[in-house]
Amino acid sequence: MTATRQIEFREALREAMTEEMHRDKRVFLMGEEVAEYNGAYKVSRGMLEEFGPKRVIDTPISETGFAGLGIGAAMTGLRPIIEFMSWSFSLVAADQILNNAPKMLYMSGGQFGCPIVFRGNCGAGGQLGSTHSWCVESLFSNVPGLKMVMPFDAYDAKGMLKTAIRDENPVFFLESERLLSVKGEVPEQEYLVAFQEALIRRAGDDCTIVSFGRALYFCLEAAQELAKEGIECEVIDGRTIRPLDIESIVKSVRKTNYCVVVDQSWPFASLGAEIAAQVHQYCFDDLDNHVMRVHSDDVPAPYAYNLEQEMLPNARKICQAVRSATYNA
Repeated sequence: MTATRQIEFREALREAMTEEMHRDKRVFLMGEEVAEYNGAYKVSRGMLEEFGPKRVIDTPISETGFAGLGIGAAMTGLRPIIEFMSWSFSLVAADQILNNAPKMLYMSGGQFGCPIVFRGNCGAGGQLGSTHSWCVESLFSNVPGLKMVMPFDAYDAKGMLKTAIRDENPVFFLESERLLSVKGEVPEQEYLVAFQEALIRRAGDDCTIVSFGRALYFCLEAAQELAKEGIECEVIDGRTIRPLDIESIVKSVRKTNYCVVVDQSWPFASLGAEIAAQVHQYCFDDLDNHVMRVHSDDVPAPYAYNLEQEMLPNARKICQAVRSATYNA
């Protein structure tokens, strides 16, 4: 029987990086405050002492600089993990992470790969204001040549990060500050979580709810509330944004005949819009209503706590979308 223990999401991330750095001497961690300060969110606590300053590297406050340095290192045979304190700060490195890393293999005719992991906190962390609360998944997943994942719990955080570090492509690993202290069961022995494999977090026959990362907590809360009304929702954790496991989503929708997509991004040209389009394409004859979508409101993220909570996807909005989809409004 597999032995497990309860550890925090941040501890799962640390274990993944530590194990992979022991396994492969080419792996190193680089970013702001990852070494001397043990990480802005203490994800890399103790790693400087364990691996030394050549493999756990503090950088200046220049995402453009250290993202580009990491890409160059990956092209020459190393396997960098680049931590953005927040994905909001990655915007200044857009040329490096979107215009160089994903295109390198193609532009070099296969001569240079770019096995690099960019990871950090994505989305509203809690009263961080408009410029520090970016949800970049819709914006960045548009680019071919990269992979993007968003783990929901500690188990996936560890297994998917290990998979990301071993991948030969650039991987954008999106975490949530609000999940870092959440504990979950993680096996003691080695394991990986494959990309492009969605997971049913809650089974049901009446409506499919599709989401990723932190927003899944709101989906599960809504599903529990809707069950009191006799509406049993199937909650799908997409896990991997690119490549997307559309097959698992389609299979569920063909069973339930209804679909709600919950996406923490803004609604226009979003991840939720893409999933809705694909569900309509593949499930046109199965749907008994159009796909409903729940997003963050189409406004900059407010600083005030009550306004921020109202802007984000929440259980109330999801319940209303499911009721509307299933004609129970």
